[in-house]
Amino acid sequence: MKAISCSGSALRAAALLLATLLVGCATPPAHVRPQLTVPAAYKEGPAPGWQAARPADLERGAWWRVFDDARLDALMADAEANNQDLRRAQALVRQARAATDAARAGLYPSLGGRAAATRSRQGRATADVFGLEASAAWEADLWGRVASSVAAAEASERASEADLAAVRLSLQALLAQSYHALRVADAQRRLLAETIASYERALKLTRDRLAAGVATRADVAQAEAQLKGAEAQRIEAALARVKLEHAIALLSGRAPAELALAETALPAEVPAVPAGLPSQLLERRPDVAAAERRVEAANAQVGAARAASFPTLTLSASGGLRSGRLADLWSLPNRVWSLGPALAASLFDGGARAAAQAQAAAAWDATVASYRQTVLEAIAEVEDNLAALSALADEERVQREALAAARTALDIATLQYKAGTVSYLNVIVAQNAVLQSERAALDLRGRRLAATVALVKALGGAW
Repeated sequence: MKAISCSGSALRAAALLLATLLVGCATPPAHVRPQLTVPAAYKEGPAPGWQAARPADLERGAWWRVFDDARLDALMADAEANNQDLRRAQALVRQARAATDAARAGLYPSLGGRAAATRSRQGRATADVFGLEASAAWEADLWGRVASSVAAAEASERASEADLAAVRLSLQALLAQSYHALRVADAQRRLLAETIASYERALKLTRDRLAAGVATRADVAQAEAQLKGAEAQRIEAALARVKLEHAIALLSGRAPAELALAETALPAEVPAVPAGLPSQLLERRPDVAAAERRVEAANAQVGAARAASFPTLTLSASGGLRSGRLADLWSLPNRVWSLGPALAASLFDGGARAAAQAQAAAAWDATVASYRQTVLEAIAEVEDNLAALSALADEERVQREALAAARTALDIATLQYKAGTVSYLNVIVAQNAVLQSERAALDLRGRRLAATVALVKALGGAW
């Protein structure tokens, strides 16, 4: 058996091709973060040391633990394990990772094999052909088309990871806000239960005074109407609580029938979020990170579109066995092989490649605008919630003062009614004022808790 030798011309061609590959490879265009002018400090809360917003993959932590509520901690763990929106986002990350692996495959040669047995007939002659072949091909990435595609896929993968972080943070914030709203509903129900008990005592007092001849039937009717009105409000508050409990069950990945939350009191204090927040907190927003990574992906796609305008160079090789008789297939004379480069280019495409480049450039412009808008909206959300927390704290303080004045007015009206100097209508008016002031105070406490969660979310997580 004789060894197969390559001709000198084939070796020179292979050497020339290798040299071309070593010096001809290009890289995708470098990503540059879009420029954006941002304020030096928050309008509603100065933040010294402000920096341009940029994504930072930092651990956000269990920020909800500032509320010191074990039940909320458990619900957060359930949501992390079972929420379907979170699972969907996780699946999209795996999908993006697979797309990156598929893009990287273009950097490596492809290998194939073929086994065939055919019989053909021409006139009276019949011919058999048996073959066994292996082939390899590799497209040299001379102009960076494959590298740009890989860069775009990697940036898209990181954007998906940031999207997952954004879904997780939104889920946590919505769960915390729903949980606190449920606690407000509990407090409203307790308040109404106490109010109903007070109105029942007032109704008994009015009936006793009617029996003694010092009150009228109108006083009794007014007291009864007021009592029934409070009972109706308590039923409405109970319905609101049921709906909130169902929403919390869904957020934690359960059916409503699988979750029952016992009544507990509202937090005694609203956790304070520092007003002078450093710029790193805004940088940690996952939606800002996702927006910039989509700019990076679009930039890489611009490189891929440009590279598509240049010729492609493919190195291919094949070898195998081919014979008219199966028994002779393995003999040396039946061995075949081929090796050589192929250069291909499109000479006319009707402007398709130019249009593809223009489309990629426009897509990049769109992602830049989206990134800048995301940063501006992030700053606005922080400003809104800083302003809301400051205003709501002042409003709650004033409302507490109004509640104290309403209680004093009720005490005076009750004493005057017992003394017979005013009608029962004065008592009813004063009682309603107390109830509405107390409900308004509870509502403001709930709004402050919701605004605190919203500020933490606007800042990208725990401070």
